[in-house]
Amino acid sequence: MIRFDQIEHASLTDVGVRRSHNQDSHSIQLARDDEQWHERGHLFLVADGMGAHAVGEKASEQAAGLIPHTYHKYVQQGPMAALRKAFVEANASIHACGQQNREFTGMGTTTTALLIRPEGAWIGHVGDSRAYRIRSGLIEQLSYDHSWVWEYARLKRIDPSEVQDIPSNVIHRCLGPEPLVQVDIEGPHPLESGDIFLLCSDGLSGLVTDHEMGAIASVLPPAEACRLLIDLANLRGGPDNITVVIVRVGGPSAGSNGQVAERKGTGRRPWSALPWWPSALLTGTLLAVLAIVLNAQRWPALAAFIFVLGTATIMAGIAGLFLHYQRERRRATVEEEGSATPRIHRQTTCRVETALLDRLIRAVRTLHQFAVEKQWAPDWKSYEEHAAAAESLLQTGDLSGAFREYCRALMPLTRALNKQRNKEESFQPVWDKTQ
Repeated sequence: MIRFDQIEHASLTDVGVRRSHNQDSHSIQLARDDEQWHERGHLFLVADGMGAHAVGEKASEQAAGLIPHTYHKYVQQGPMAALRKAFVEANASIHACGQQNREFTGMGTTTTALLIRPEGAWIGHVGDSRAYRIRSGLIEQLSYDHSWVWEYARLKRIDPSEVQDIPSNVIHRCLGPEPLVQVDIEGPHPLESGDIFLLCSDGLSGLVTDHEMGAIASVLPPAEACRLLIDLANLRGGPDNITVVIVRVGGPSAGSNGQVAERKGTGRRPWSALPWWPSALLTGTLLAVLAIVLNAQRWPALAAFIFVLGTATIMAGIAGLFLHYQRERRRATVEEEGSATPRIHRQTTCRVETALLDRLIRAVRTLHQFAVEKQWAPDWKSYEEHAAAAESLLQTGDLSGAFREYCRALMPLTRALNKQRNKEESFQPVWDKTQ
C-alpha cells in the first residue's frame, strides 16, 4: 500500500506571454502523518478563473481556498460526499459574491481536484481544466471537458480532436455563474507505484499535446517537468495563463538527482506492518496470567502491580481494536461509494518515439541559433553538458535518456528567452505542436 510520505509533487503557474495578470489558482493540501493520510489523504487542485478585470482571479482564489477547507470539514462522510459538498458550497459562495456586486457579475472558474488516499485517486471536476494519469507509456485523461467541443464529439461519437468549426475554449459548466452546479466526482482509480498524475489549466493543454505532456512528465522529476511544460507553452505563444501540478506516486523518480530530500528511518521492518493492538491484547493477557502465578507464589504486591499493568495493556488493546473497527467501517463506506468503475475519457501513448525526439532536437537547435544571433547569455555550460549527454545517449539508442537530456538542454535557453521576451516581440514559436 502507498504511504503518505511516498508522494513527490511540484506545481508552477505562469501569467503567459499575452496576459497582463494571472487568473489561475492552485492549492496543495498534504496529510502530515499516517492518521491524516487514512482520514483525508492529499488534495491537489487547479482553478482557471473567468471574468473581466480581476474577477476571474477572485473566483479561482475562492475555489482554491474553499474547496480544501470544506472537504476537510465533511471528510468523515467519505471522499465522494465530502468532495461534492466542497464543490457545491464553493459554487454557492462564488455565485453569491457575483450577485452582490455588479462588477463581479458572471464571475466563474473551472476547477479540477485530485484527491489521493490509500484506496486510490478521486477526481472532482467542473469545467475544462484537466486531470491526467500517466502509467506504463500511456497518458489517460481522467476528467471530462465540459465544453461544446466535447459535447458535440460525444453526440457524434468521435474524438474531440476531430471536431471542426467549434471554438475549443467555450465551456458550458463552471463554478459561479449559476446558483446550482453539476459536479463530476469519480473514483477511486487504483494506485500503482510509479503512477504520475498531472493537473493543468487549458493554458497548457490547449498548446501542448497529451503525448508531449506524458513524455516530459515521465522522464523528468516533477519540478523540472512543470518548468519545461510552461516554457513550452510560452514558446508556442503563451496566449493564456498556465498552471500545472504534477504528482508522482511511489517516491522520487530515477532522474531526480537528489532534489527530493532523503527520508531517513522510513524503511519498514517486517513486523511494522502488523497492527499494534493484537500485541497489546496478548501482552496484557500474559501479564494477567503472570500476576495470578505471582499471587499464588505469595508475591501479592508484585502480583498486584503486574495485574494493574496487564489490565491497562488490555484496555489499550481494546481501544486499538475499536479504532481499527471504525477505520475498516469507513473504508467499507469508501469502497461502496466508489463501486462504479471510474472512467478514463481518453488515452494515448506517451512513449518517447523518434518523431517526438526529432521535433525536440530541432527546437533545441533553433533556439540555440536564435540565442547566438541575439547575443543572449544563457547558462552555456549547463546547455553544453546536457546536449553532450543527450548525443551520447542517442548514440547508444536510449531514446528516453536522450529526450530527458535534450529537455534539460532546452531549459537554459528558455530561461534566457524569458529574460529577453519583452525586447524580442518578433520571436516566434519554434517547437510546433502536432495533433
